[in-house]
Amino acid sequence: MRDDQLRLIFTCCHPAIRVEHRVALTLRLVAGLTPAEVAAAFLVSEEAMAKRLVRAKYKIKAASIPYRVPPADELPGRLRAVLAVLYLVYNAGADDDRRRGLRAEAVRLTRLMAALMPGEPEPAGLLALMLLNDARMPARGGGGDVVLLKDQDRSLWDNALIVEGQALVLDCLRRRRLGPFQLQAAIQALHCAARRYEDTDWPAIVRFYDRLIAVLPTPVVALNRAVAVAEVHGPGDGLLLLDELAGDLAGYHLWHAARGAMLRRLDRRAEAADAYARAAELARTEPTMRFLRGQGDLIARGGT
Repeated sequence: MRDDQLRLIFTCCHPAIRVEHRVALTLRLVAGLTPAEVAAAFLVSEEAMAKRLVRAKYKIKAASIPYRVPPADELPGRLRAVLAVLYLVYNAGADDDRRRGLRAEAVRLTRLMAALMPGEPEPAGLLALMLLNDARMPARGGGGDVVLLKDQDRSLWDNALIVEGQALVLDCLRRRRLGPFQLQAAIQALHCAARRYEDTDWPAIVRFYDRLIAVLPTPVVALNRAVAVAEVHGPGDGLLLLDELAGDLAGYHLWHAARGAMLRRLDRRAEAADAYARAAELARTEPTMRFLRGQGDLIARGGT
C-alpha cells in the first residue's frame, strides 16, 4: 500500500499536469477527499472542481503518464514537483481557518514521503518546515486576529513540534545537501530557538537567506531576506532592498506591509500609513485586512 501511495503521488504531480490540477488530484486520490471537500478547500464550486478533476485525469490518459515512481535519473526534478504541491496544500490551509484541515493532510503526506524516501533530504526538510510553522500556530492569533512574530506569546508554542522539527533540520544540515525546503526550515528553526524576539539570531538568518536566494531566486525570498537585513543593518538598508522589488511585488500585500513597517521605524509616518492602507486593500483574508488597516489607522492617529 505504501508503494502504491508513492506511485500515486508521483502520478498526480507529473510535470505535464497543470499545477492547480496536481493539487486537486493529490487531495482527491491520495488524501481521499471527496470532490465536494476539495472544492470547499479551494473555495470553488463543486461543479468547477469536478471539471478540473476530469481534465486532470484526461491529461494522464492522453499523455500516457505512467503509474510509477520515476527512475533515479528523473527523481530529483520530479520530487521537487511533488514537494511543491504538498507545500501548496499546506499553505492553502495556513491563511484561512475554514481550510485548516489541509495543513494536517499536507503534514501527513509529507511524513509519508519522508518515510518512503529516507535517502532524500528535501522531504525531511519540508516536513521540518511544516512542523516548525505549525508549532507557532497557537500564538498567531486567537479569534481570527493576526499576531506578529515579535508580539507572540512564545509560551503557547508547541515545544514537541519544535523539538521534532529542529532534530530534522540538524539531520539535514549533517547531510550537506541543502535544498530550498531545508534552508527555509533552518530559518524557521532559528526563529523557534529564540525564546524572546530580541534573542533571535538575525545574522545567521541572513546567512541562510543568502544561501536560499542562490538556489531559489524569487521575489518573495528577496522580500523575506530584506526584512531580515533590516533587523541586522537597520530599516534603511531593508527599505532599499524592498524598493528594488517594486516591479515584481507591487501587487503583493506583504511587500506593502513590510515597507510600512520599515517606514514607521524611519519615522516616515505619512508614507508608512499609506503603505499599510495599500496592503490592506490587497490583503486576501479579512483578519489580515483588519490588522493592516488597524496599523495604518494607528499611525495616522499618531500612535506608535
